[in-house]
Amino acid sequence: MMHDEVILIYLEELAEKLEILVRDENINIEESSSSGGLCRVEGKYVVILNSKATVKEKIQVMIEALQQFDLTDMYIKPVIRKLLDGPVQI
Repeated sequence: MMHDEVILIYLEELAEKLEILVRDENINIEESSSSGGLCRVEGKYVVILNSKATVKEKIQVMIEALQQFDLTDMYIKPVIRKLLDGPVQI
């Protein structure tokens, strides 16, 4: 089984290939328990990860963000492809 930290790195590398900026931010909103998410800033996609989130939560955010894109023609490591194609179970 691949370590969560390694999975997160692979997901971040995949985002980079798609020209999606990944930012680790201190989301400091009192009522927010958000782990982050995908947004567009000046026409570019950005995934913001809450720096206080666990690695598993960051993986979840990355998977949900990357699932918004057409990844069919990209080579993706099989373990990562499985995460992206199936129901998220990390």
